[in-house]
Amino acid sequence: MDRTEIRRAWDAVAETYARSRDPTGSDADLLRTLRGDLPPDATVLDVGCGDGARTLANLPAGSIGLDVSRRGLELAAGNVPDAHLLQAEMHDVPLRADSVDAVTAYHAVFHVPRGEHPAVYREFTRVLRPGGRLLLTLPGGRFETVREGWMGGRMFFSAPGRETTLSQLRDAGFTDLRTETVNDPLGSSAEFVFATASGG
Repeated sequence: MDRTEIRRAWDAVAETYARSRDPTGSDADLLRTLRGDLPPDATVLDVGCGDGARTLANLPAGSIGLDVSRRGLELAAGNVPDAHLLQAEMHDVPLRADSVDAVTAYHAVFHVPRGEHPAVYREFTRVLRPGGRLLLTLPGGRFETVREGWMGGRMFFSAPGRETTLSQLRDAGFTDLRTETVNDPLGSSAEFVFATASGG
């Protein structure tokens, strides 16, 4: 699937995906940990924010939600009215360098072709202030596939594997990588990584 097809696929499943997520998954606890690492007036960018109810709504007021799906952002506008919402690709974030204190990317990067992941991580580093924090879902396997029937539609998934992802994050300028496994919104377990941007 190309970028246009992926965007259209997310528009098609946005409402079903929003209804399917369990609001009590323990991955929400990671956001509390992240917030504890940030200044009170922190600016956070939530990449792949979707409808906003899960991640963006639990970030500081005025946080920024970015998604390729217009329908997802329409839902987010209703769920998180104080957020700043942007329709854009995660490898080309329309923010200036050194402009955010943290980036969250829950179940997001593995919907981009794995060959583009290093550029995505460099873009996260670019927009983060030195010492800024990253909280990212860490894919456990190596795959590139289209899942037919996913959420009643079809969706692209792609990842180079856990160790390659960690290496790509280090190459992009992230340090102090720490992983944690929790329950994710769709009822299974998922591994996440906390990391720190070493420079702007």
